[in-house]
Amino acid sequence: MSDLEVRQLRYFVAVAEELHFGRAADRLGMAQPPLSRAIRDLERRLGVPLLERTTRHVALTPVGEVFLRDARTALDAVAAAAARARHAGSPAPGLRVALKADYDAGMLPRILTAYQLQGAALPVEVLLGGRGEQVPALREGRADVALLQSPYDDRGLDVETLLTEPRLVALAAGDPLAAQPRLCLADLKGRVLPDGAPADRGDDRPARRRPAPAGTPQLDLAQIFNLIELGSVVWFPPASVARRHPRPEIAYRPVGDLTPSTLVVAWPQDSHSPAVAAFVHAALSVAATP
Repeated sequence: MSDLEVRQLRYFVAVAEELHFGRAADRLGMAQPPLSRAIRDLERRLGVPLLERTTRHVALTPVGEVFLRDARTALDAVAAAAARARHAGSPAPGLRVALKADYDAGMLPRILTAYQLQGAALPVEVLLGGRGEQVPALREGRADVALLQSPYDDRGLDVETLLTEPRLVALAAGDPLAAQPRLCLADLKGRVLPDGAPADRGDDRPARRRPAPAGTPQLDLAQIFNLIELGSVVWFPPASVARRHPRPEIAYRPVGDLTPSTLVVAWPQDSHSPAVAAFVHAALSVAATP
């Protein structure tokens, strides 16, 4: 079997995601007949069927489902390699650090100070984004290293744990539950999280649910606090976020059966950057310092 081409993988991913040759062809900006021929040629090269086709229906075979996952990974790796090469070849390369604002447990300033003392340190660009945006930034080569809160998809990443801390429930100070010193998830039945999920499930965590469609707006911290103060939602922030944002109209209470939050530093497994290694070393040094 000759080597597969990136073009073939891109064609297959489009068909597999659309499950319709016409829509996939439109998405790729090509005619349908050559796309169909390309997929048949790919199946011949692999020696296995990837799609089940009828006049009305296109579906992935079990083999196709496996190949789709790996094809996406391969395309991401190619795109990331190109992005990292362009960044490394820029006139003034630097270190791009991705994180969600306020989700560094207050450690980032100290990490940056320690990092600048490292011989391999480069100028740092901090990339702030919404929850769940940091891992794609690493995979696509738009970031070199990231600070992540659990859970996250660690495929293709190396990680080191910096901190594990409890999550609390944030609720309106006038909520009857605020009178209790300690809660459990069952106490939160009937209340909802900022994304509309039932609070008593304790699952406001992206790895447990289907991601929101692209372009879906994310609430920022100020908006979430406003909704909590109005009694519209409750929320599960890490203890470090609660400490940094005391508000008179919000009560923070421990929840006995709520899973803790873990902060990690993460970077691509195939990274050989001395600057990344220096940042990880600085982050671990700060984490180990009381």
